[in-house]
Amino acid sequence: MTGPFETRSIAERLADLTPDQRAAILTELASGDAALIEQNWRFWARPEQLPPLGDWLCWLVLAGRGFGKTRMGAEWVRMKARDAQARIAIAGASYAQARAVMVEGPSGLLAVSPAHERPSFEPSRHLLRWPNGATAHLFSAEQPEALRGPQHSAAWVDELAKCANAAPFWDMLWMGLRLGDGPQVMVTTTPRPMPLLKDLIDRDNTVVTRGSTWANARNLAGAFIAEMNNRYSGTRLGAQELEGALLDDIEGALWSHALIEAARVAKHPANMARVVVAVDPVITGHSGSDTCGIVVAGCDDGGHGYVLADVSVAAASPETWASAALDAMDRFEADRLVAEVNQGGDMVEAVLRAKQANVPYKGVHASRGKWARAEPVAALYEQARVHHVGRFEALEDEMTSYVAGQSKSPDRMDALVWAMTDLLLEPKATPSIRGFAD
Repeated sequence: MTGPFETRSIAERLADLTPDQRAAILTELASGDAALIEQNWRFWARPEQLPPLGDWLCWLVLAGRGFGKTRMGAEWVRMKARDAQARIAIAGASYAQARAVMVEGPSGLLAVSPAHERPSFEPSRHLLRWPNGATAHLFSAEQPEALRGPQHSAAWVDELAKCANAAPFWDMLWMGLRLGDGPQVMVTTTPRPMPLLKDLIDRDNTVVTRGSTWANARNLAGAFIAEMNNRYSGTRLGAQELEGALLDDIEGALWSHALIEAARVAKHPANMARVVVAVDPVITGHSGSDTCGIVVAGCDDGGHGYVLADVSVAAASPETWASAALDAMDRFEADRLVAEVNQGGDMVEAVLRAKQANVPYKGVHASRGKWARAEPVAALYEQARVHHVGRFEALEDEMTSYVAGQSKSPDRMDALVWAMTDLLLEPKATPSIRGFAD
């Protein structure tokens, strides 16, 4: 029986016994019991991975990477699907992620289901069908309107904090949870400071399970655990991504998550007045080098800016980041490449022109500190004039955590500041209306 402070699974406790103790227990098993144990999630799950007792509407699992969230969600859906009348929604940040992780992944529905319970999967219809008649449909948070109409008795949402349209998607999902006697939704996500998550935590009908990467250390590669400890122990990023902590905004930072969230949009205007690629270059390209910040942004005729992509590259040589920046120029049909030249000087332009001689290039020199350069751009956000088209986790983490004199160089944020400065704060170049693919 699991005690109040027991954190190990039955399997882990069995493994911790002496060989003689373990053999005594295993020899008592009947011939078919071993196969049943292999398929029994309660045997392998840690106590916090099992569904909570009581009458709840939402089970919110906020945990670090590698905790076992996906397995938890798949096993919960597997349990729900034992009801032949079950109609389940399975939703991810995109269809591709829902399929790759929640259905076909190593801890997804197909992998955890024994042969006699395994559902058939029809990718073209986004449909799972169990042998007993239960069904599940895949949905994408990118298309909230697809949830308008379908009805469900249960739903599993993975990585809600990554969803660009989290609020409208959640509204449409809840409106369809109207089948059966007690509809429920399970959310498995690494937390991020966003209004929807904070609202869910505060609701009386939500049960919150929290957990860290370290809780599942026995099932993770030792090299991974060591690297995570070395790189992220004691950092805010580690607290969020490994400990599963929902962080508050940092006092003194120019941006807050709420500020960014309030102006987030799903799509950019069909025709943009200008598009630029901004680069905060690195001069060396070894494992200890900074990230080369590369941000793509555009503006419309009304003076609003749009962050379109973050294609930054880590520890890249000049040739590598130059290629990434020029590829972004082509993809987004940008009319200018803006690069800071404080460190590289003429070398930055030389590297770019060696790859594309006619690239429309503008070198910018930082005569003020990062904070002073960023303040006018942060003011644009406060005026709701800058919008993130989708979610850019690494960039937004830099923006909301940078405090002058207390943080390492925010390479992605620097690139964003150069882009918005060129688009919205400096004298306008002649507009060139264009349309480009998402």
